[in-house]
Amino acid sequence: MRPENYQARSHPPSHEYELFIGPNHPGIEGNYAFKLRLHGDRVIEGKADAGYLHRGFEKLMEGRLWIQNIALVPRICVPDPVPMEVSYSLAVEELCGLEVPERAQWLRVLQLELSRIAAHLFTFGGHASTTGMYTNMFWGVADRDRILDLFEELSGGRVYHIFNIPGGVRRDVPPGFLGRVAATMDYLESRLPDYDNLFFRNQVLVDRAKGVGVLDQETALELGVTGPNLRATGLAFDVRRDDPYLVYDQLEFDIPTESAGDAYARTLVRRAELVQSIRIVRQVIERLPEIPGPVRAPIPNPLAWKVPAGEAYTRVESSKGELAWYVVSDGGEKPYRVHVRGASMMHAVQVLEHLARGARIEDVAQIMFTLDACPPEVDR
Repeated sequence: MRPENYQARSHPPSHEYELFIGPNHPGIEGNYAFKLRLHGDRVIEGKADAGYLHRGFEKLMEGRLWIQNIALVPRICVPDPVPMEVSYSLAVEELCGLEVPERAQWLRVLQLELSRIAAHLFTFGGHASTTGMYTNMFWGVADRDRILDLFEELSGGRVYHIFNIPGGVRRDVPPGFLGRVAATMDYLESRLPDYDNLFFRNQVLVDRAKGVGVLDQETALELGVTGPNLRATGLAFDVRRDDPYLVYDQLEFDIPTESAGDAYARTLVRRAELVQSIRIVRQVIERLPEIPGPVRAPIPNPLAWKVPAGEAYTRVESSKGELAWYVVSDGGEKPYRVHVRGASMMHAVQVLEHLARGARIEDVAQIMFTLDACPPEVDR
């Protein structure tokens, strides 16, 4: 029975029951809870229940120096932390009128795309586990570790890199690093046929994901959907192309789309995006040696840095969707106001609740993983 044909109140309320999924459950993407009201195996209503993770990032940032917040922002989205560092730095740079050196901009793009690849691999593993394909989960985590090895070599941190700062990046790449990045891209490309056979073309996934969690384009726009979830409805919108930042306007890449808007379409979009990210990384590896110069602009003493009064709004394209920052300065050593507009607030609350209505209980976890939300973004 399709969700649109399911009448939620076609039975007495006494036949309903409640089931909580999370906050610590393999079917939930992170420390998050989803409260279900069911009749049999069919969901009548789902209610998001956040607040089980580290919270209050925006308020915490108002009590810290501008530079100290660099160590805080990656925790807002653990699987894809680089966009948080970059977008916050872009906002501070706009307030200060800082011009980021060109080499630093290319290095930021390199990190952003590596982080996108790692995040998608992680998501594929989580999605596979919801359909019983645990081998793909192990593969995704293991191959993601190869990207984390590169981040550890570059920044010293595997998960929280704290590498981007207002004005640029902390340091240049170590000797031989670009060659190791290229080798990792070769490896991941060689693995794609295996992933296709095991997961993306697996008939189990096709049967489980097609027609599940269908989101049409009009509803997606009304609910504020962005990123791969929006592109899976057929709309080719990507901040990297439509509102370019850093050096994305100098790069060649496609914007993958699908039209079905279901769980399978969202998965295929991310699979295609992984290929495009590898393509972008290769272009950065080719261009970076031709761009000498510093990797950061001079900034005042970070411990006594008074950012000029004003407000800034910046946005980037993260693996989860559009990520935006609204930052206000009153001319002091700390932000006066910070607001994060992360894609997960819409995807993990409004969209998840919308798509869960009428779904079967076994598809709820799959729907959530194909929406690819970051619970800390909700708890921000």
